[in-house]
Amino acid sequence: MPRFEPLPDRRPALVAGASSGIGEATAIELASHGFPVALGARRVEKLREIVGKIRADGGEAIAVHLDVTDPDSVKSAVEQATTELGDIEVLVAGAGDTYFGKLDSISTDQFESQIQIHLIGANRVAAAVLPGMIERQRGDLIFVGSDVALRQRPHMGAYGAAKAALVAMVTNFQMELEGTGVRASIVHPGPTKTAMGWSLPAELIGPALEDWAKWGQARHDYFLRAADLARAITFVAETPRGGFIASMELQPEAPLASAAQERQQLKLDEEKLSGASEATGE
Repeated sequence: MPRFEPLPDRRPALVAGASSGIGEATAIELASHGFPVALGARRVEKLREIVGKIRADGGEAIAVHLDVTDPDSVKSAVEQATTELGDIEVLVAGAGDTYFGKLDSISTDQFESQIQIHLIGANRVAAAVLPGMIERQRGDLIFVGSDVALRQRPHMGAYGAAKAALVAMVTNFQMELEGTGVRASIVHPGPTKTAMGWSLPAELIGPALEDWAKWGQARHDYFLRAADLARAITFVAETPRGGFIASMELQPEAPLASAAQERQQLKLDEEKLSGASEATGE
């Protein structure tokens, strides 16, 4: 007799922050693996475009307005997703943005905004789906963290503090949910090619890149793609019962070294920045 009932064939998923970047790629990847997906974000028109693409490829998806900083919006989004797709079996909490700036130059309001969206917002959406998961004795809470939570990076103090607190929250979920059948996981992206933060002016990004190199955090100029993270998150969601991925970190592989090519270092390239049209978050 198996230790656990197998996961059901139909596992509706809610992806918070699905209008672009990692969230968009994750919704598309989950749908391609047979998950019915509710795409949640503030930019509903953008969500509908993505939903159309998913449906054209044979997937099942809906768009729901979701602002993780608004309790009423979260409640409404979960109710709509549940009504149209069924009980939420998988949550991907990835809504967010970032702000570049040294701690002595950003305001407390700017600092708090990062805490609100990356920590409080993640808690709010998890709390909305968790009671049903506990009642059914199964479910996956998957949080999008950051390598900045594990190794702090200059000019990202507010974002890093929020993501570090997220690690503590997820760890507590893992301990407190043990034996309930609900799994809590966190996936940490390394540098990823999205426009989250990169839409800021060069006078903010340039000094940040210089300081990252100073502290040994700009070893090369290769970045992960959003699709790389989407595959990792989907792998977590598809892990058979009886085990779970507690924490996963993805880093971009360095370019192949050769005698004729010196190792590259990350530096500001305004032409590349202008072409970074993808975004992570809402």
